[in-house]
Amino acid sequence: MLFTWAVQHISPKATSMVSTKPNHKPAVLALRMRHPSSCTDKATFLKCLFLSQEETSGMVTGVILFGLFTTCVCASGVADVVLSCEFIEDSVRGQGDSGFARSPATLILRDVSVASNDESLAALTPFVPPFEPDPSNLLFESKAPAWEIPNAELLLHADCNEQEVMCEITAYNPRGLKAELGTSYFMVSIDVKGVDFSAMLILHTLPVVADQMTVMQTALGLPMTHAGTLLTELSFLVFSTAKAPSGPLKADCLLSCGFRYLEASPDQEVHIEWRQQYRGKGQKIYTMKTKLNDSEGSTEVHNDRGESSMDAARVVGQGDTSLTLNNLKVTDVGAFICSVFLGPFHAQQVVNLEIFEPPVVSLSETKLVLKGDAAQTIKCHCSNYFPLDAQVEWLSRSPTDKEPTLFPNQGSLSSHRKHGNGTYTLSSRLSVPASVAHGTEIICKVSHQALDAPLIVSLLVEHQEPADYWWVLCFLFVTVLFFYQLLK
Repeated sequence: MLFTWAVQHISPKATSMVSTKPNHKPAVLALRMRHPSSCTDKATFLKCLFLSQEETSGMVTGVILFGLFTTCVCASGVADVVLSCEFIEDSVRGQGDSGFARSPATLILRDVSVASNDESLAALTPFVPPFEPDPSNLLFESKAPAWEIPNAELLLHADCNEQEVMCEITAYNPRGLKAELGTSYFMVSIDVKGVDFSAMLILHTLPVVADQMTVMQTALGLPMTHAGTLLTELSFLVFSTAKAPSGPLKADCLLSCGFRYLEASPDQEVHIEWRQQYRGKGQKIYTMKTKLNDSEGSTEVHNDRGESSMDAARVVGQGDTSLTLNNLKVTDVGAFICSVFLGPFHAQQVVNLEIFEPPVVSLSETKLVLKGDAAQTIKCHCSNYFPLDAQVEWLSRSPTDKEPTLFPNQGSLSSHRKHGNGTYTLSSRLSVPASVAHGTEIICKVSHQALDAPLIVSLLVEHQEPADYWWVLCFLFVTVLFFYQLLK
């Protein structure tokens, strides 16, 4: 299904613009649905579009590729990824409380390798830049990287899946590097909410052959290509493919982090530092220094946590700076910052670790026998769970009920008790009146973040039959009568 679309409204969220001169034969954008099966409603369809180009005799004065995120695929396994970003710089005093000025920008990552089984990739065309450069636009075009960006295929369907993409660009100053005349560096932070994609990129500008048609970008004072973009190349990348790992106590956990670089001397030293940040307090966990051509003799390690490790051979051979934490403890909860230093470059990723320990639930009684008119008390114990929040509910189901219902009296909760290993214990006390029918099931239902479904424990209510008392009384009467006759 093929559609044409022309829009004259230009917004800061636009990812690119194509304009034509009067009497110039215009180009019309042909918009194709990416996933007809998954993008069924109109609003979603308008966001799930790809770009191709054809000639037509109609008149188009301006075309906007709209949406927060656009992906243009030019060949199977290779894509031009186009992101709507914000360029952040120090603001002029008095222009806002944040201290930073934000301007709309666009990032074009050319020919990114993606692992996708989508057969439609080969039929789609690459990103088409504006016909006439606009010096006020910030279009950062990065040539194809020499290496793959891990999990880049997750960017392909982020917009269609209505996942928020955060992209921020700032100026970057490499440490101790004397930049060549006309070369500038920029740091790009990309994060896709809801999926395991997070990356920090460092770009450097490439020289542009100046001529009479060359236009300078207004805000940065850098020469633009004839297509109106700032031509750059990817110099350094730090990424994470698992942003929010979790695990139970005493388990092992891998904190994902890695790096890629364009060029470096074989004897260049790479420095990796892992820090933990929790509730305003930070501490160094693990550091490693090693040379790119020697993973053994030159490696220097400081393990401040203990029971954690990093593979130096994988650091050198694969750029894998992931940290393994063994025997997880409650104190391991928090944000772990992976910082990678290589030559003049430094970038980092944040991995948020959570600990989930499910509660052990039990009742104080195995059965409840009600005697006469007296109420009986039972307790539901929830022990050794983390984090703190646990919800206890009491339900009942009589012999005539199909489904349990909330017990009228929800009992009383004890205060939380904290154990030496950081886990918690809680008890709920319930008073069961004698009016509860024989055969009723009393249920304790416990909900907690570590549980996929609530835990349920229960017992049955029994009533002591009145006939039992008569047999006891008769026995006592016969016994007394026997001894009375005996003593006569």
